[in-house]
Amino acid sequence: MTNQANIDTAAATDVIEYVPLTDLYLSDLNPRQEVVEEGIDLLADSLVACGLIQNLAGLRDDAGKVGVVAGGRRLRALNIAVTARPDLAQVPVRMAPSAFVAEEWANAENTAREELDPVDEVRAYHRMAEKALSIAKISQAFGVTEAHVRRRLALAGLPDPVLDALKAGEISMGQAKAMTVSEDDKKILEVLERAKRGWFNEYQIISALKPDAVDGDNCKARFVGQEAYEAAGGSITQDLFEDEVIFNNPDILDRLFAEKLGDKATRLQEAEGWAWVQTTEDSNPFWYELQRDHGFARTYRIEGVLSKEQTERYDELADLANGDVLDEDGQQELDALQEIIEGEYSDAQKALSGILVHVSHNGSVEVMRGLVRQDDQAEALAQGIIEESKHRDAGKAPKEKPAYSQKFVEDMTAIRLAAVQTALLEKPDYLLSLFAFAVSPASGYGNDLFGFGYNATERNAPEIDDQFALDPRLGGERDEETEAALEALRDMAGQGKVDAFAAFRDAGKKLRNGEITAFLARAFKMQSPDFMAEIEAEIGADIRAIWTPSAENCFKRLKGPQLDALYLAMLDLAADCDAYKSFAKSKKGEKNAALHKLFNDPDQQKALGVTAEQKARIEAWVPECF
Repeated sequence: MTNQANIDTAAATDVIEYVPLTDLYLSDLNPRQEVVEEGIDLLADSLVACGLIQNLAGLRDDAGKVGVVAGGRRLRALNIAVTARPDLAQVPVRMAPSAFVAEEWANAENTAREELDPVDEVRAYHRMAEKALSIAKISQAFGVTEAHVRRRLALAGLPDPVLDALKAGEISMGQAKAMTVSEDDKKILEVLERAKRGWFNEYQIISALKPDAVDGDNCKARFVGQEAYEAAGGSITQDLFEDEVIFNNPDILDRLFAEKLGDKATRLQEAEGWAWVQTTEDSNPFWYELQRDHGFARTYRIEGVLSKEQTERYDELADLANGDVLDEDGQQELDALQEIIEGEYSDAQKALSGILVHVSHNGSVEVMRGLVRQDDQAEALAQGIIEESKHRDAGKAPKEKPAYSQKFVEDMTAIRLAAVQTALLEKPDYLLSLFAFAVSPASGYGNDLFGFGYNATERNAPEIDDQFALDPRLGGERDEETEAALEALRDMAGQGKVDAFAAFRDAGKKLRNGEITAFLARAFKMQSPDFMAEIEAEIGADIRAIWTPSAENCFKRLKGPQLDALYLAMLDLAADCDAYKSFAKSKKGEKNAALHKLFNDPDQQKALGVTAEQKARIEAWVPECF
């Protein structure tokens, strides 16, 4: 019950007594003397399933009976539920010290009711659902919508530690909702620990639990459609909180998208008579990027010319359209005249150019027409199909693609940051100097060394975390010793701020300094290349101390020529030797496996005759992607 301003709380002593149900009656002070009987049976079902969650309030009379001043509906439902649950015969009642306080309570109960804690609500709904009560009955019993019940029941499927953390305020409702996208309890609990430290927001939680999943609003999902995706064997996850669907199988979605888009593109090419057609997954390709990266030139429609009569008619129809008084037939006539003005492509243009077909953000097919490839640009220029001014980039080689994928670079950057943070854990004095520098005028007052506050830290773990070990103090998996230390701190927290602080100080400076070091190390962020290199060198940060290259986390993400060069360099091979030739001719998967063994299997290194110098080189190698 929510305290109201007019309640004499000083006079109200909280005394809870267990009173036999037979000694309870509806007090005259209770303002709800008449109730709608509909729903009392459902409330009784709720009491049978969940027990009495909110106490009654009452006043003892001269005969020793107790008049219920708050909780009349619960009293009526208890008299029904007790036949199924005899333990409900003893009812907890908050006893009012006087009739005046009892009346205040009754009025307050009538105007403001305390809402259930969300986690208690989740568990109450779950218990009722386990009793085979329908969502409709649960919603009626609690006076909420069926959609609300469904969403709460979605939370009921989360592991108990998640609900406990939500109830304790360690995570937000939004973070808990985000975890419902997965049914993998192990992954959920791993994400929970990061969320409790404030390192994962809702988006990051979903990304961690469903790293490859695609949102239903994605252009590919819109274009393919849920029905076709599921018919092809794709599975979905329904996000009840956002009324959204998540596509769990991106490989199926990618295949269907490519097939459907390819079919659409071919039909467009044949219908319009272009020399060639290409598709792209880019939902919003820019012309200047196509020109810069692929060397395309562009030919334009040959504009039409209206006759004098058509021009006069066009102006007349345009005036009507601007005044919103143009009828359907008039609009069709105006559109036809507009098409003449915009013109069309000639057969000569189409013979030397093509179209690029893509899907926009909303899932609709879009076409860029009149693109001329580099091989055709000389002929197109000779025929006057393209102009010199629009041809200035012709002949230039397409922009070289990055050596490493963006995701791989992001993963390696996260690992590099983790390596520095790991080294800083062992250099507390250096770390304190960095912090002092960051908050002093010497740094220019621009604190970009540390990230404090919600979501201010940077990612220090790769998405593909194969053969990656992160210190528990930085967010890695905790061992028994670390878990015990954390539990001891939580026990302190349960004592209240005053006693907890005293206990923390009594634990000694080692604990204090360790917590400061771990906090600052985790908050440290990536720096400019020169400053980062200086810090790494001074503290001895080593990526290979926490990460080992493998087929999964590295080699399959590199290109074939990069693997060839790596194998050559690690083993000091000559480009014309049989061992290298055999490796270079092998398939990509075989190269991945061979390098994985070279970096991870001592027996393979021995079989290849790896020298001490080569072994040291292998143990120190990291990709040059920073």
